[in-house]
Amino acid sequence: MAERKIHEDQKYIDGLAQNNALVIRAVYDKFASKVIHYICNNSGDRDDAEDIIQEVLVIIYEQARDKNLKLTCPFDAYFFLLCKRKWLNELKKSSRKAVTTEDENVYRNEEAEILVTEADVSVAKEKLFEVMFDRLGKACKELLQASFRMKSMEEVADTLGITYAYARKKKSLCVGKLTDMVRRSPEYEKIKSS
Repeated sequence: MAERKIHEDQKYIDGLAQNNALVIRAVYDKFASKVIHYICNNSGDRDDAEDIIQEVLVIIYEQARDKNLKLTCPFDAYFFLLCKRKWLNELKKSSRKAVTTEDENVYRNEEAEILVTEADVSVAKEKLFEVMFDRLGKACKELLQASFRMKSMEEVADTLGITYAYARKKKSLCVGKLTDMVRRSPEYEKIKSS
């Protein structure tokens, strides 16, 4: 597959990753009105639209910061499509009225579709991980949380008052258990097939 070219609108992604107030303001000024219009015409109101915009900006921020998101389409198309999908999911969850205006002609951008799908999959994976992590036993959760926070397993072992060898062995077992729980989840198959 050919390598996708980074779009000049990457500046918005980079600015959001740096939590740049000017970029955030520019996103609201340039792109929010289309989202607000769409949601207000599709069983929502301005407050709903602002909530969706906020949630999508957090998703983009996390994708940029944690996954080094590279934009290969106009920011406007990507942002609108993420907001639109998020809103349609909200409508589906809350059993509100069906979509009254299907603005399919507003944006048809294959690169935006690819990036939005990747973002959706990433968010779904994170949610599944969090759910399964919460189901782990207390000892496993403590050990894994400590290993996420600390630089070395020696430090983890000292903090938890266990030996280094036991900490490594137990971490391996806990990660294996978490991985197994994730893979056995019905949600895992849905994510995998996305």
